[in-house]
Amino acid sequence: MMLKTTNAYFKLISAIIGLTALISCGTDDTDYETPVTETPEEAFERNEAEILAYIEANDLEATRTESGLYYVITAEGTGDTPAADADVSVNYKGYFLNENVFDQSTRAVQFNLENVIAGFSEGIQLIQEGGSATLLMPASLAYGVYGSGPIPPYTAIAFDVELLEIQ
Repeated sequence: MMLKTTNAYFKLISAIIGLTALISCGTDDTDYETPVTETPEEAFERNEAEILAYIEANDLEATRTESGLYYVITAEGTGDTPAADADVSVNYKGYFLNENVFDQSTRAVQFNLENVIAGFSEGIQLIQEGGSATLLMPASLAYGVYGSGPIPPYTAIAFDVELLEIQ
């Protein structure tokens, strides 16, 4: 009888250890180390330097807006540009400046520009319907001090966006 109890106890302990090991494994492959002691101003300055380095490394001719958004029109559209409260349909790819993708549409996505992050909304308003652009944004225009999902706090990010339709 003692052998069955010991065997059951051993299986329980083994299961707990295995579950603990599985839970402790991370899936974060962003290779980013974001300082948590930064002020928003320090993060903005660091993001600005990271974006400028990305622009230089990729030989881009980007334009900077007053807010700190950088954009490159990659294909001119032939339609209108959307208003700040417009409903739009887009294809997009979101990625870190090390080019690791954190989100990508697999089909057209529809939304109102008032319901997305500031840099995405501002950037899409610069694209003519049928056109596309690369948007490079500091954390202050993206997911800020808290981050979101796989995006750490104070992280500059990029989007390749194709504006399919203004609805």
